Amino acid sequence: MTVDADEVLETFLKANPSARAEWDRHQKLKDDPRITRIGKILRKTSLDELPQFFNVLTGTMSLVGPRPMMLDQEKVYHGTSYYHLRPGVTGFWQISDRNESSFVARVEFDEDYNDRLSLMTDLSTLLKTVSVVIRGTGY
Repeated sequence: MTVDADEVLETFLKANPSARAEWDRHQKLKDDPRITRIGKILRKTSLDELPQFFNVLTGTMSLVGPRPMMLDQEKVYHGTSYYHLRPGVTGFWQISDRNESSFVARVEFDEDYNDRLSLMTDLSTLLKTVSVVIRGTGY
């Protein structure tokens, strides 16, 4: 990300009403002005997720679980399952229509994952994640 990323984002959103609407709905932007050229490559290939494996090794994250969220996103997240599960490197949202779904829709993915919690669910999610990474459908 660029230096002063939070300020860059706020300035961009104030100047671009359509970007503000996209941010409010998804809590991310398809064309995020904070992301450098190298950062775009890292995100597209999901290499930006590799440092999270350190968190898995230390036990603060699991391989599969709800997507970690920023503290300021809690005000728009109206579910409970997230708070009962360990955040994961991958999960139902990451293998679904994540690029098209709203941030609020993550609640449904987290509730569904919590309801189907099992070793087989996790193994299936990990296999589907490989497909998503190979297709490069992330941003």
